[in-house]
Amino acid sequence: MVAIKHVTGYAAMGAAVLALTLAGCGSGGGSSGSGSGSGTSTPQNSGSAQGGSTQNAKGGSATSMLTTAKVAKLGTVVTDGKGFVLYRFDTDSANPTKVSCYSTCAALWPAATTTSASAVTTKGIDKSLVSTVKRNDGTTQITLAGWPLYRYSKDDEPKEPYGQGVDGTWWAVTPSGAKITTPASTSSAPAPATSSGIGGY
Repeated sequence: MVAIKHVTGYAAMGAAVLALTLAGCGSGGGSSGSGSGSGTSTPQNSGSAQGGSTQNAKGGSATSMLTTAKVAKLGTVVTDGKGFVLYRFDTDSANPTKVSCYSTCAALWPAATTTSASAVTTKGIDKSLVSTVKRNDGTTQITLAGWPLYRYSKDDEPKEPYGQGVDGTWWAVTPSGAKITTPASTSSAPAPATSSGIGGY
């Protein structure tokens, strides 16, 4: 009788341990499933990747600020928050706003991008002139008086206007959004790389 009671006790304990183990596996599996399921983490990763492309794929052109700077021979120009000169492109349009610089052009002239118009702060520029336009790559480009704004990839330092007048279509911008057509000093400017003669690319 004593032996039978011990066996029965062990069997009951074993069944209880087995039940707890199975319950634990089921709980862990469910948790793992929800943590790695496409409905939870994939959109977050996707969003993060898109955010990264917006900020980084354009050659560090993302900005949250428009300000002004005095540049020799050009006068007061619009710059990004780091002091790099911003340009407009004659092939674009302001009314309605149209972007025409993509692909190879965008590699040389990265768009000044942001997350939204409300995220852009201004200094020395009327905020009511600032807006945004969606590019076909999904990024949001800043506009001034309707004109999409760009950096020039060969401007290595703040206030360098090497993009001024390239191909007769790229111009530094005034705080009102007008183009500056005065030639920049080119004594130390790199020669623009133009393969087609159109738009600096």
